[in-house]
Amino acid sequence: MENIDKQEVKKFADLAKEWWNEKGDFKPLHVINPLRANYIKEKTDLTNKNILDVGCGGGLLSEALYDLGGVVTGIDAAGPGIEVAKIHAKKNNKNISYFEKTAEVLNKEKSGTFDIVTCLEVLEHVPDPENLVKTCTELLKPGGLLFLSTINKNPRSWITAIVGAEYIFNILPKGTHEFKKFIKPSELACYVRNANAELIETKGMFYNPITHKANLNNDLGVNYLMYARKI
Repeated sequence: MENIDKQEVKKFADLAKEWWNEKGDFKPLHVINPLRANYIKEKTDLTNKNILDVGCGGGLLSEALYDLGGVVTGIDAAGPGIEVAKIHAKKNNKNISYFEKTAEVLNKEKSGTFDIVTCLEVLEHVPDPENLVKTCTELLKPGGLLFLSTINKNPRSWITAIVGAEYIFNILPKGTHEFKKFIKPSELACYVRNANAELIETKGMFYNPITHKANLNNDLGVNYLMYARKI
């Protein structure tokens, strides 16, 4: 059984044309993308590293990691987004491999082959996030690095990420997130450990919907990142 939510895939497929519009539906991702890429760069040298970006969408993070020296593969279940990613990479002379497929399918072909796997802002959109963390870890070489990000599950995250972002400030399309799919840091930490990986660090990520500025901190109340190493 594929670990995808067809409604979620359709939702992002319908928005595909917006991926590279910095003032459009994905504006918050454009704001946090340099933050995410720099965080990964600070943890490891990306030069010639074999990197897999799971749930790559239109390729925002994939291109940023390529620019930092990585050998990048991007996968996503939403075909239109992958087509946008391919076109944008070709237009900008970036040699990135993009495939319309799930991590589970790729794992059958490429298990244990990547130095780094990223899965950012994806876990809250799949039916079985624990299995996705396991699959991402299996795709890593021993000692490979895993980078995850998602949204905490509490009243504050509901107010901030759904009510605020989607209905008050309108910085995300309505229906982008479902509260029941949010994941507590303690839960995600268990997923990581159960996947035979060592959790190294967890950082909070704050996005200001008024100034459209973002920064990393130690507040895990809403958005957060995790960094782990495969044992």
